[in-house]
Amino acid sequence: MTTREQATATATTPSRRSKITPERAQEFYDAVLDQLRTHGYEALTMEGVAARACCSKSTLYRQWKTKPQLVAAALRAGRCGKFTSVDTGSLAGDLVAAARNAAVQGERDTVLMQAVGHAMLHDDGLKSALREVFVEPELAALDAMIGRAVERGEIAADHPALPYVASQLFGVLRIRPVLEARQADQDYMVRFVEDALLPGLGLTPPGRAA
Repeated sequence: MTTREQATATATTPSRRSKITPERAQEFYDAVLDQLRTHGYEALTMEGVAARACCSKSTLYRQWKTKPQLVAAALRAGRCGKFTSVDTGSLAGDLVAAARNAAVQGERDTVLMQAVGHAMLHDDGLKSALREVFVEPELAALDAMIGRAVERGEIAADHPALPYVASQLFGVLRIRPVLEARQADQDYMVRFVEDALLPGLGLTPPGRAA
């Protein structure tokens, strides 16, 4: 083969980097998240993910290069907002619905955050992924809820309690397991919102007389 023929053959040879389907990538992500919840970040290995997903370790390294990159991608792919789909027509109803959603997902999210909590201190990519997955979408959704309520005239935009809504919702999810060794389940979260959060906002819980 001449030099020109070799160059032509090289130019037309497909890349060795394999392309995977979104469905196949999700299988990898599911394997990562399952191992994180079960064994933690330090015990998770590319070999273990490959075995769980029935692929070669080289496939993972070609796609994501490092374990932190794969974990960050899995966290982003597994994002499911607690508050983003909530719109009941009232701020009180929205916050109660958000509390229920948060309780359903709270335990799984807490386990993941604990699993990568130490590692993220040493990896900016993981830190960014955690904030992108667990914090920013929920803050944006809560801001949207409050914005709709202000437009409807339910609450004043400068109400002094509004800046603390996110801290209270996120805080009670995280702190109950520490203080009481119990998860903040749906019943607990709804009671918290109805008995503590809504009165502080000057709102009446749905279904109760004003």
